[in-house]
Amino acid sequence: MGKERIPHDSAYKQFFSNPEMVESLLRDFVPADFIADLDFSTLERCSGSYVTDDLRERHDDIVWRVGWKKGSWCYVALLSEFQSTPDHWMALRTLSYTTLLLLDLVKTGNVHENEGLPPVFPIVIYNGGKAWKAPQDVAALFAPMPESLKFYRPQHRHFLLDESSVSGDELDKSKGLVAQLLRLERAQEPEQVRQIVKELISRLHGPEYLLLRRAFTVWLGRVVLKRSGITEEIPEFQDLREVDAMLEERAAQWKDEYIRQGVMIGKAEGKAEGIGLALRDLLEARFGTLPQSVTSYIANSSDSNALRKLTLSAYHAESLQSFIEQIKKDDAELM
Repeated sequence: MGKERIPHDSAYKQFFSNPEMVESLLRDFVPADFIADLDFSTLERCSGSYVTDDLRERHDDIVWRVGWKKGSWCYVALLSEFQSTPDHWMALRTLSYTTLLLLDLVKTGNVHENEGLPPVFPIVIYNGGKAWKAPQDVAALFAPMPESLKFYRPQHRHFLLDESSVSGDELDKSKGLVAQLLRLERAQEPEQVRQIVKELISRLHGPEYLLLRRAFTVWLGRVVLKRSGITEEIPEFQDLREVDAMLEERAAQWKDEYIRQGVMIGKAEGKAEGIGLALRDLLEARFGTLPQSVTSYIANSSDSNALRKLTLSAYHAESLQSFIEQIKKDDAELM
């Protein structure tokens, strides 16, 4: 909680104050038929004036409305959770929040008796370390009661986006901005972060993205880079290009440190074996799961000088295939 919660929450508030982020969230991560019936060109941020004193400090909650293709409105309430553990009572809180929103629409004259209440779609975004197991339906929070009394029990359910449950395949299929956000959440190595930063620089150009660029910039400096341990000293970045420049410089330093780490491991565990372990870790960090032929080749290599040469090649290789070609060049008998 404490100090780390503030920048994370503030950044997410900025992220989902952008209509393209909200559209990406709904299109890419809400598997429901009604999404296809929405006219996203009508997305409009709503005032949060209905929030009562006890909920007002939940400054990260954001309400949008989006029109149906056939007219009228659907309201989307984003309730973002960044706690280390799930909130058991979240379903009750979303019920309260939805009720406050609807009462405000009635009070302000945005809804008339002959129209009926508009639908409200409550979303909880959660990025905590533990799996979310709290009920999503408020009915599940009630103690046992007679069947005849259940008829009067409130019914309300929220949609949960638990970031940790989104598979890598799902992220690979999506080119939306929210997918980029989740990829950054998971990135650990400088090259992984830098690739996403470059894509964001290319995509978020123009004055309409000024606040969103700033949100990504601040969040990268205060959360992503600190959490990943890429560097200990984080400057106050003003632009995504500054982040990219730092990562380029840091990648070179990281390369030297990784080589030194391999040498240190080599001294402790037998030179070739230690450098081989560092080489394998590096390759997996850059290219993912390695083919058996590559892992076997590294494991069976006893020439520490050759493994150091391969480690340097691994840093400069544009792809796993180009690294394999280098192995073939060094040892024509492989594969």
